[in-house]
Amino acid sequence: SFYYKDVTVQAPDWIKTYLYHSDADDRDRPYLVCTGEADLLYMINLGCIELNPWSSTLKKTDYPDWCIIDLDPDKNTFEQVITAAQVTKEVLDSLGVPSYCKTSGSTGLHIYIPLGAKYTYEQSKEFARVVVTLVNQEIPEFTSLERQVKDRKGKMYLDFLQNRPQATISAPYSVRPKPGATVSMPLHWEEVKKGLKMSDFTLANASDRMKAEGDIFKPVLGKGVDLAKVVGNFDQPLKGKRSR
Repeated sequence: SFYYKDVTVQAPDWIKTYLYHSDADDRDRPYLVCTGEADLLYMINLGCIELNPWSSTLKKTDYPDWCIIDLDPDKNTFEQVITAAQVTKEVLDSLGVPSYCKTSGSTGLHIYIPLGAKYTYEQSKEFARVVVTLVNQEIPEFTSLERQVKDRKGKMYLDFLQNRPQATISAPYSVRPKPGATVSMPLHWEEVKKGLKMSDFTLANASDRMKAEGDIFKPVLGKGVDLAKVVGNFDQPLKGKRSR
């Protein structure tokens, strides 16, 4: 498998594209922009199983719609991933920040914070850095902020670097190329508890769940938080601080 980005020559004329300049090799690459059902079907017909979008749109390419905290386990149990998600929510609740969780469809969980395209990628990344630092202080025994795998010593990586420009992550409701065709599924927070499994959400049952629950992810595309106000809450003690 590979990540298909550059659609030079291959894409039909009716597909919208975005010309992206790569500093790595000083090349311009047209990226495909999915704007509707026809575009989505075109991608699926190419054999694209998972879809990995940017966090921003063409309207404001330098201003992400959301901030992401990626809980990326190493030698961790999934129950520890769930605990990390719960602690992250506690931290964000203490700061007055709404958050929304989804399964990655693989081994971790993704937590989204709506930004409303009001802040830069750098501001989003630095905000996420502070949040994961607070989370790590709560559960240092099995989480890490080390980027290099060898330096994590088997601990779960609290990834805030997913908030860099052009970084991508599996889209909500995207199927993943995993056994059982798991789906990256948005969750209600009350579902993020012991007993949750990745295999709960697959290509076979995702459609019925979405029809029953509606679009749980929709609030992520709302007005977005006021980071200036949030920063003022950092001096407040965490509410409901965990005892270990």
